[in-house]
Amino acid sequence: MSHSLTLPVISGGDSIEAYIQRVNAIPMLTQEEETELATRLTRGNDLEAAGRLVMSHLRVVVSIARGYAGYGLPQADLIQEGNIGLMKAVKRFEPTRGVRLFSFAVHWIKAEIHEYILRNWRLVRVATTKAQRKLFFNLRSMKSSLAALTHTEAQAIADDLGVKREEVLEMEMRMSGQDVALMADDGDEDGFAPIDWLADSDNEPVATIERRAYDRLQSEGITEALDTLDARSRRIVEARWLADEGEGKTLHDLAAEFKVSAERIRQIESKALQKMKQALVPA
Repeated sequence: MSHSLTLPVISGGDSIEAYIQRVNAIPMLTQEEETELATRLTRGNDLEAAGRLVMSHLRVVVSIARGYAGYGLPQADLIQEGNIGLMKAVKRFEPTRGVRLFSFAVHWIKAEIHEYILRNWRLVRVATTKAQRKLFFNLRSMKSSLAALTHTEAQAIADDLGVKREEVLEMEMRMSGQDVALMADDGDEDGFAPIDWLADSDNEPVATIERRAYDRLQSEGITEALDTLDARSRRIVEARWLADEGEGKTLHDLAAEFKVSAERIRQIESKALQKMKQALVPA
């Protein structure tokens, strides 16, 4: 699908503002329109339908990408990576599940952005284990204020995430050193600063729903979704998607472990991921 869709891109001579204006001008779909298009895609591989589903949700990617401005990476790149996640979500979306595409796509969009940050953020080398990566992505939202953590607060976060208090304090120090100023310096040739992205979105339903999804994902997170799985499904998901780098298992590895076929492992994994996604969507 991705090879046949043409998305608005942020070119070198283009501005973020122009791109956002273009994608915000694309009408959102009604639930009936979304279901009809998704049905056309799943039954007949209708790429025109896929394109309309993707295009109508590009503004959602922009909204989500803005939440990662503090990592110091180009906003255009975050948006483009999020668009890849959106396209993956559209390809896998099943309208018969009764879930709106927006809710389904949030996980896929964030997953692609997370992967991009992990690959490119220069300080992410400190996050080498699953627990440290969880700390990397959750520390900002777990802090109760902008002030430095007290030892008691750091210990509480450490206990919650399964890391050492010293790791929490070190991560806070490193991440604080990378905060992006609200206003850009006068001499900044790129002209980018988070202030460029602040907008009054109180009356925008998509932004409101996205904030609910983001808050739920950050506060309850993957652990809650994993708790919905049986032991075998959880083992497969953790081994395939949550293992430390270089330690992930292949379908054939797990097939040998459970004495079933690799195709059976793939089926169990697919159902488990779908169940997790449903657990992560807003109530």
